[in-house]
Amino acid sequence: MSEEPPQEVLLATYIITFLIGFPNSVLAFFSCIRKIHIKPIPIDIIMLNLAISDLIFLTCLPIKMKEAADNMVWKMPSGVCRSDVFVYLLPVYSSSLFLTAIGAERYVCIAFPVKYRSPKRIIYTIPICVVIWVLVAAIFTFVYKAVSTDSGVAVNTTNQQTERCYSNFTEKQLAKLLPVQMGLAVVFFFLPLLTCCFCYINFIRNLLKLPLIKRQRRLRAVGLALGTLLVFASCFAPYNISHVVAFVKKENPKWRTTALILSTLNACYDPIIFFCISREMRSAIKVCAKFFFRCYAYLKGQFTQNIK
Repeated sequence: MSEEPPQEVLLATYIITFLIGFPNSVLAFFSCIRKIHIKPIPIDIIMLNLAISDLIFLTCLPIKMKEAADNMVWKMPSGVCRSDVFVYLLPVYSSSLFLTAIGAERYVCIAFPVKYRSPKRIIYTIPICVVIWVLVAAIFTFVYKAVSTDSGVAVNTTNQQTERCYSNFTEKQLAKLLPVQMGLAVVFFFLPLLTCCFCYINFIRNLLKLPLIKRQRRLRAVGLALGTLLVFASCFAPYNISHVVAFVKKENPKWRTTALILSTLNACYDPIIFFCISREMRSAIKVCAKFFFRCYAYLKGQFTQNIK
């Protein structure tokens, strides 16, 4: 991991993430909207915000595809780079907080069932989601000011006079950016990770003590916990650890691009969370799968007939 990934790997990762994540995020979005319209509950509101975060990222992912196709040389306007940095890093920070909120919600559901059924809890969920969005937007304001210290733009120039987006910072920029990134790692990764571990360990322990819980529900609970930890370990950990390394060494590690690429896979793993929680999401996936296999069987039959 000492060099940037090859152009083909970057482009393939973006394309696979888009093809897997976009349809699943759309299904999750409309499933949450339908459930909230029928009977709003806190977990559906949090899942809706998580789906919105993924959709914002996936809708703008073709910009990163264009950048990868240009061998990471930025050939678009600098204003697009500014907005692209925000959108590209959005799931790294917002998703960690929404996943933590889902973990806390599941823990309250099983540990304090009486309080969980209180209709007043819906009143607190919406402000929590709003605070998360405001916090993420405020953080990016600090990051943008830090990288704009010298150049005034987020596009930096290398020694080869080729423009890169959000890379090759000056010493003055790094002096302001590295402490901010270290704070981001603590607030948006280490604290949420510890919170999720606490919530899901106790959630599963309490769930296993209930004799009347069906086996499928137990398996979904374990899948939810493992899916969340998978996102934190494989998507969020490498990039946030790069912040710690950069803060200690006072320079950006060369493997940060690889770590950032792994964070894009978050949009592929979030459907695991949706599948484990939402019955409507599971039903929608089953319907889509049946439709896909029917189309495949029909096309296969037509192809066989044409050969004969």
